[in-house]
Amino acid sequence: MDAVDVIEDAVIAIAGDRIVWVGEREDWSGTAEAEIDAGGHAVIPALVDPHTHAVWGGDRLEDFEARSRGASYQEILARGGGIRSTVAATALDEDSWLAELAEERLDLLISSGAATIEVKSGYGFTHQGEIKSLEAIRILGEQSPATIIGTLLIHVPPVDPAERADYIEMVVGELIPETVRRKLASAVDVFIERDAFSVDEARRVFAAARDAGLRVKAHVDQFHVIGGLELALEFDALSVDHLEASGPDQVAALAGSDTVGVLLPGVTLHLGIPAAPGRALIDAGAAVAVGTDLNPGSSPLFSTQLAMALAVRINRLSVCEALTAATANAAAALGLYDTGRLRPGQRADFIISDYPDWRDIVYTLGGAPVERIFIGGKELTF
Repeated sequence: MDAVDVIEDAVIAIAGDRIVWVGEREDWSGTAEAEIDAGGHAVIPALVDPHTHAVWGGDRLEDFEARSRGASYQEILARGGGIRSTVAATALDEDSWLAELAEERLDLLISSGAATIEVKSGYGFTHQGEIKSLEAIRILGEQSPATIIGTLLIHVPPVDPAERADYIEMVVGELIPETVRRKLASAVDVFIERDAFSVDEARRVFAAARDAGLRVKAHVDQFHVIGGLELALEFDALSVDHLEASGPDQVAALAGSDTVGVLLPGVTLHLGIPAAPGRALIDAGAAVAVGTDLNPGSSPLFSTQLAMALAVRINRLSVCEALTAATANAAAALGLYDTGRLRPGQRADFIISDYPDWRDIVYTLGGAPVERIFIGGKELTF
C-alpha cells in the first residue's frame, strides 16, 4: 500500500472509456485524435468511495445541536431523535425525491474527486421502504456521471424484541429475493452491533444473500466487539467497515484474509469515538480502504478527498497508503478491479490536480484540490 509509481513526464493514451497506454513521453510513438495537456499538474486515479448512505430524508440537526450541548445518544433517542427519526423521515419521501436529494450529495463527492461511489439503503426499514430506497439508488445510477454501486443494508432492527424473528424472516424470504429479481444491489450489508443485529441474525442474512448470488459486507466493531468481523470473514465478505473497536485478534484475523477493512475517519471526527486501528491493520498486512460514510447522523462528510486526508491524521496512514486506500483498495472493497489505477485496461477515471505534486490531494484540508475530473474518458463540468 505504500508504493506509488510516479512518472515525471507522462503520456496516458485513452481509447473509448479505457486506458490503453501509460508511460514516459519519450517512449510514446502513437498518434491521437485529440490531446489534453495537464499543464504540468499531477494526474492521479479518480477516487472511489466504498461506503456511503447518501439516500435519506429529513435531517439530524436537532440531534447535532443536542449533542453539542452535552446530550447523550440515549437522551437523543428518548427525545425521538437518532437513526429512527431518519427512518421515519425517509418513509415520507418518494423514490424520485430521495434520488434528487441524493444526487446533490453525490455531486459534492464527485467534485471532490470520486468517480465510483457505493450507496447503501438502510433507512427504509420495511420491505417496501427498502425497495423504495434501492429504486432511488437505481435512478441515481442512471442519472449520475459517476459509477454508482447499490448495496442493500440491513440496518435497524425492530424496537420490539418479539418482532425480530419475523423481521429477519422478511429479509431472507422476501426482501433479498426481490432485490435480486429486480437487480437493485450487488451486495448485502448488515450492521452487527449490540444495539443492532446479532451475529446469529447476521448469519441468516448472509447465508440467504450468498444463496441468492449476492456478495456480503458488514458494519462491525464500531462500538463493541461481538464477533461480527469473524462472521463476515467466514462468508468471504468484500469488506468489513468501521473497526473502531477492533483489537489485536480482529486485526490478525483481517490480515489473514482477502477481505478489505474500510476505515471511516469522518465518524471518529464527528462523534469523537476512538479511531479504527489503520496503522496496526496495515502493519499486520491487511488491505485497507477509506470512505466517507456519508450519512446524516454520524458522518456528514461530503468529500471523499477529505476522508482520504483525514485517514492520515486520524488513522495514521502514510500519504501513499491513503491514496491507495481511496483508489485501488476502495475499488476492491466493492469487488471492482478495473478502476483505481492508471494502467492499460483500466477505466479512464482520473483527476488533474490543481497542483504539480500529487501529494497535495492528500495534504489539503478543505476545498478539493481537483482542477478537472474525467470519468470513462469524458471530462465532467460542474
